[in-house]
Amino acid sequence: MPEPFEPDGGSPGALAGLRVLELGNFIAAPSAGRVMADFGADVVKVERPRVGDELRRWRLHEGDTSLLFRAMNRNKRSLTLDLRHPEGRAVALGLIRRTDVVLENFRPGTLERWDLGVEHMRAVNPSVILVRISGYGQTGPYRNRPGFGAVAEAVGGLRHLTGDPDRPPTRVGVSLADSVAGLYAVIGALAALHRRAATGRGDVVDVALYEAVYSLMESLTPDYDAFGIERERTGGALPGIAPSNTYACRDGRAVVVAANGDGVFRRLTAVIGRPDLAADPRLADGAGRARHADELDAAIAAWTGGLPYEEVLGRLEEGGIPSGPIHTAADIAKDPQFAARGMLERHRVAIAPGWHQDVAFPGVVPKLDEAPGGTRWLGPDLGEHTDAVLAELGIGADRRAELHARGVV
Repeated sequence: MPEPFEPDGGSPGALAGLRVLELGNFIAAPSAGRVMADFGADVVKVERPRVGDELRRWRLHEGDTSLLFRAMNRNKRSLTLDLRHPEGRAVALGLIRRTDVVLENFRPGTLERWDLGVEHMRAVNPSVILVRISGYGQTGPYRNRPGFGAVAEAVGGLRHLTGDPDRPPTRVGVSLADSVAGLYAVIGALAALHRRAATGRGDVVDVALYEAVYSLMESLTPDYDAFGIERERTGGALPGIAPSNTYACRDGRAVVVAANGDGVFRRLTAVIGRPDLAADPRLADGAGRARHADELDAAIAAWTGGLPYEEVLGRLEEGGIPSGPIHTAADIAKDPQFAARGMLERHRVAIAPGWHQDVAFPGVVPKLDEAPGGTRWLGPDLGEHTDAVLAELGIGADRRAELHARGVV
């Protein structure tokens, strides 16, 4: 087996030597591939010739490749390959022969139509781990339905609880379902790798977007099944947890205060000058405070509303109250905590022809002491590594030229 690809510079991460083939587009599978690539895995991202991953044009402000794509696909190598073409399939199987993990997020049955299903993969690599991400999973009555993250957030229960009670449901401002599914995909892949180390056998990891969302819903269905309680939208508050909400300050900005523990609640009452609340037997425990959440929110809002934002935050911090500002992108860019933790990595990026700029990108999460992850390069240009990857498969220059000419790569 050929030696694993190792980029120049930087220390090897915890997943160095792991080979990953990414067949996915958009957010879900690529977010899983990004995490693995961040920690040193050699992730080869397969993109359609000439077109590429559609994410290249999402939130595109200038040029032909969005910064969203550059961020989601850092540390990967881009190979253009037409998986529907017989010669493209042959190249894909050659890659799978030397791959540990395959990531894909096509609709169920797509790989099988291309003769690239798990049976075909195992024929060339019995120990390969196939990680499949789809809207509803590989089984069940909904398996063939198309399912983007927005739909999964609705079906999984999240959308119904998001927003204010007097308005229609809304969404969070990021692709939450896709990102959470990507994290579950990584967890599943690592679990399968652990098992393979003991048994030598591969596995199939089946991640459904709606289930990834549903897993976040805490006691939503147990409370309904046991007590008939149907949770509704509550704006910035969490039902049964008080005080924990967003409160407006005198100058129009708002802060988040989470003082729902017994000790921290008593500290909060001292900070806001309401020791009577701490002495009130109705509010002695979490259940009592939850029953009187509106009363507590009114008392806290009256205090924050009389002070400017910075003073509110200062007093809460001094009193040891879990609290914080509601950051915008501009706030994050100048926040010293983000900078100190390496969460604002600056990289030189080609925005458009003749326009290069140093841009702040998110850092790597989580942090490992012994084998940390890192950004070795941003998301690559379309097909940037095609010839190098094909050469590693033993495909010579003349044959590579033929594949290019025929549109296979």
